[in-house]
Amino acid sequence: MTPNPELFFGPMLLGVFFNTILYGVLVVQIFNYFQVYKSSDKPSIFYLVIYLLVLETFGTACVIHMMYEVFVMPMGAPKPPGPPKPPTMLPADAITTVLISTPVQLFLAWRISVLTSSRVVAFLISLLALASLGGGIAMSVLVTLNPDFSRFETFYPATGTWLGSSALADVIISTALVMTLRRKRTGMQVTDNIINKIMIFTIQTGFVTAVFAIADVVLALTLRGSGFNFIADFMLSKLYSNTLVASLNARVDFGQVLNNPNNVLFKGPPKDSQPSVQIVSAGALL
Repeated sequence: MTPNPELFFGPMLLGVFFNTILYGVLVVQIFNYFQVYKSSDKPSIFYLVIYLLVLETFGTACVIHMMYEVFVMPMGAPKPPGPPKPPTMLPADAITTVLISTPVQLFLAWRISVLTSSRVVAFLISLLALASLGGGIAMSVLVTLNPDFSRFETFYPATGTWLGSSALADVIISTALVMTLRRKRTGMQVTDNIINKIMIFTIQTGFVTAVFAIADVVLALTLRGSGFNFIADFMLSKLYSNTLVASLNARVDFGQVLNNPNNVLFKGPPKDSQPSVQIVSAGALL
């Protein structure tokens, strides 16, 4: 089915607006991260943040180029025969998203294995993350080889694998962290109140990516011949990056309240420090 250009490119433009807004939020988040953790965080985490910034910058440039190609380049030029073609950079969307979401999910899977001493959940998350990576790469290849809107319906298996696996991994990550948090309650009101706040933060940040991934695939499957799914799709990678960096930055606020500089999930305890209360500190569950 050849889509109505207005129903396709209009939602794409909205998605680009939200993408660029979230990119601005991410830049501020990363600036705050550098201010606090540039010289103190683990190199693996620091370079992960740099990696996310580079890829997100590339991804934002790609979606802006798509809109330039659609709305600016045709001005003054004769209309090409036949139905409209997808933007040249559209295949970069899926592969950029999975190159961001997969490292984030694998990182959290590894930290969950450290936190819970269980490799089963971490293995399941990793498997789903890699399945999502494969689906995203397949989607990019299919769009590259078949730049025709009428063929997009044949790509739905790849779309479902990419977004469905990613959403399920996000749900498992949030559920595992919340269950771990519940077991870390001490009975002390101050500590338990902070743990409850961390649980709420974890649910809000963990499930938001799952909701948008599900919305993306549901809109693609139900509103065929339109581009409404791109509203969620163009935001997805930014949500992964923002939630991770926000979680890293939140370690300061929660850590100060808990008066515990150690961090099980995102930052190992200093060698010369032994906490007086054996609980998981803020970043462990974010």
